[in-house]
Amino acid sequence: MLDRGKGLDEIEKAAANVPIEYTNRGDLDRRANGQTHQGVILETEPLPIANGDEWVKSEFAEDAIVIVLDGIEDPHNFGAIVRSAVGCGVAGIVFGKDRSAPISAVSAKSAAGAMEHAPLVRAVNLVRCLDGLKEAGFWVAALDEEGAESIWEANLSGRMAIVVGNEGHGVRPLMRKHCDLAVTIPLPGVIKTMNASVSAAIALAECVRRRQSAKKD
Repeated sequence: MLDRGKGLDEIEKAAANVPIEYTNRGDLDRRANGQTHQGVILETEPLPIANGDEWVKSEFAEDAIVIVLDGIEDPHNFGAIVRSAVGCGVAGIVFGKDRSAPISAVSAKSAAGAMEHAPLVRAVNLVRCLDGLKEAGFWVAALDEEGAESIWEANLSGRMAIVVGNEGHGVRPLMRKHCDLAVTIPLPGVIKTMNASVSAAIALAECVRRRQSAKKD
């Protein structure tokens, strides 16, 4: 943290028992690795990330929702999906060991405070993880612009895993073969596809809406 300045009193108060170290801007720039720091840096332990092979053996609620990211490489998309997933109370955000955006300052910033609350799961083999979810009672749906069913009409009850594909290529064919269904988000306008993070947010919100409606009936 830099020497006294506007707003630092509030930061010190919020830090409570966290040790505070004062330094110069050059040292902060070095620690920030080129990221914008606005005079303050918080050093923390790495985020906890579950192992996919072990995580699929967990106990899940009967209406649990999981989102599986198949090759989301843009850290902004990754962070935005994390924020939507945390807001929707998902049981897991599953991503691959390879072909995935790293958990970084960029993705954390896009998550806007949600990354620290996210149930992150890293899978060495996403296909194997999908099969494990199916064995745990999950119905697996791939988001696909050419999907056979509209997401508004598809059965999204029970344990549900939503697979979101790569920004440019969508869900890989091998992953698609291991899904139970493919759902599309119908768009009446000229543009027929949406950003991966927007599609994920819509799908998750629809799953939540169905569950809340079912509780009212």
